[in-house]
Amino acid sequence: MHIEREFRGEGPGGRQVLSYYVYEAPVRLWHWVNALAIVVLAVTGYFIGKPLPSMGGEASDHYVMGTIRFAHFAAAYVFVFGFIGRIYWAFVGNHHARQLFILPFWDKAWWGEVFFELRWYLFLEPKPKKYIGHNPLAQLSMFFAFTLGATFLIVTGLALYGEGAQAGHWTHTLFTSWVIPLFGQSQDVHTWHRLAMWAFVVFVMIHVYAAIREDIMSRQSLISTMVSGHRMFKD
Repeated sequence: MHIEREFRGEGPGGRQVLSYYVYEAPVRLWHWVNALAIVVLAVTGYFIGKPLPSMGGEASDHYVMGTIRFAHFAAAYVFVFGFIGRIYWAFVGNHHARQLFILPFWDKAWWGEVFFELRWYLFLEPKPKKYIGHNPLAQLSMFFAFTLGATFLIVTGLALYGEGAQAGHWTHTLFTSWVIPLFGQSQDVHTWHRLAMWAFVVFVMIHVYAAIREDIMSRQSLISTMVSGHRMFKD
């Protein structure tokens, strides 16, 4: 594992601020593009499930739902290929690029850190621990909520897309042909896809809250780290 280490200026009381290079440029670019895609997918997906009321005049003058569906499908392609690219970078990137996909389930000490972080988030611990990459609780939640959640959304979403594209399209061959029968019927896939979307929205809100909270309370950078790539320790 290679970590670039350097000092950058001084913190309060003349103390130096320690910086580690954590997130490489492809990871940071993927993070922000992926975040935008998720926002577009959530908003357009909501309206696809609950369409807007009918609008007066010729449908061809509006094409509102057609535009919403196009935006949803375009963002979905960005999300899917971005996820594939992220998996590729887990193999060629640094140690931190693999934290979303590999969990040390067998490590008893790691589980101890998970429960420590849980107590810290519940305000039951007086002082936080410092981590260069994701803390163990964040790693665990990212794996189950994002990595597995994104996989579920991609598989069910492509199955629904392939249903409209019909037989012969690659999405129908690879996904629709077995996903819809597995769930029972098309409406069941729609329901589970929508429930997963709401779970994803809740996860994003918790993720943003935790990042801002840690930036303030644990005296280490999180939000700016995903911009510059450097994790800054202020104490």
